Amino acid sequence: MKQRRVVVTGLGAVSPIGNDVPTMWENAINGVSGAGPITRFDTYLFKTTFACEVKDFDPTASMDRRDVRKLDVDTHYGFASAVEAINDSGLDFEKVDTMRVGVIYGEGIGGLSALEDEMRAYALNQESGPRFSPFLMTKMISDMTAGIISIRYGLKGPNYVTTSACASSSNAIIDAYDQIRLGRADVIIAGGAEAAICQTGVGAFNAMHALSVRNDDPKGASRPFSKSRDGFVMAEGAATLILEEYEHAVARGAKIYAEIAGTGLTADAYHITAPHPEGEGACRVMKAALDEAGLSINDVDYINVHGTSTYAGDIAEAKAIATLFGDHAYKLNISSTKSMTGHLLGAAGAIEAVLTVLAVRDGIIPPTINHEEGDEDPEIDYRMNFTFNKAQKREVKVALSNTFGFGGHNASIAFKKIEG
Repeated sequence: MKQRRVVVTGLGAVSPIGNDVPTMWENAINGVSGAGPITRFDTYLFKTTFACEVKDFDPTASMDRRDVRKLDVDTHYGFASAVEAINDSGLDFEKVDTMRVGVIYGEGIGGLSALEDEMRAYALNQESGPRFSPFLMTKMISDMTAGIISIRYGLKGPNYVTTSACASSSNAIIDAYDQIRLGRADVIIAGGAEAAICQTGVGAFNAMHALSVRNDDPKGASRPFSKSRDGFVMAEGAATLILEEYEHAVARGAKIYAEIAGTGLTADAYHITAPHPEGEGACRVMKAALDEAGLSINDVDYINVHGTSTYAGDIAEAKAIATLFGDHAYKLNISSTKSMTGHLLGAAGAIEAVLTVLAVRDGIIPPTINHEEGDEDPEIDYRMNFTFNKAQKREVKVALSNTFGFGGHNASIAFKKIEG
């Protein structure tokens, strides 16, 4: 059986640095931080008082007002990004077989703020009996983004959610790729959404000592690969990629951003939150993606790393790159776009996949911002090019997007410039 090729034909995003793809990309290559004081709740009792929030977002611009009331913010973001991606792709669902068009979305947490609001109301009104919103479940469950997209467009192919902590939306993209490769679908709308900037979300990550507490400098707080990093910056948003079988895309005259050449999935089997200290699982997952793609380490031009700005995570990933790529590690570009977007948890992989695809298209490496001279970690090899502070131009024929999650979940996707 001839291998079915999978390409990217549409992109959409709602992010802390832009509520559409062109704005997000412009801000990313210009090194704009999306961090600022939290506006969702009063933070006076919290260790961390800032995050990367989505700004000036109107869900009714893409979703019926009645549906807005029934769904949580994570689904508002995901749906809006899907509408942008579908429009960008030029797909006309009246001209394709919707039985072969699916939706696979990744979410790590789901409607956490909706659950928090309902439980707070319940605690205040226990004397009148348990009274919950009839829409609590539709707001809370993480599969609703995939469901509402399929309902809106009448898409009857594979439809589900993937959950693997911060690797969730990369898993969704990989599953979508496999569904198309195996002939089960021709088009999959794949992505991820997350909206957990609420008291429960921030408080829980604070309790784990996972978040930065650089409250006097929010925009400078996400500083991957710098010695002074002190945790990740929590973020929210969504991103969507339209994945399509190559011949199907060509037949309808679609523009093609890039091809997914290969993917990798591994487990650290080490710790519930910490990565393997030598990056063993991260090393294997990148190799798996390249092996599946039939590519060598010397083919890779750019890696959009997981790079969360946590102490253990950055060291482990830097070691993994050095181990796998050897001397070639000094010839490729590395950057963490989380330095600008913050960490979107389950949506991180989708946002970073979009940015990686754009790096392939435009030949521009977005920077890792907030690095200062003299702020080098002795455990990181700075002969590698972390693309600190300023975007760099270079041809990108092959790029990897890495995403890792609590529980030891590792995912890597190899994108390459399209060839006929």
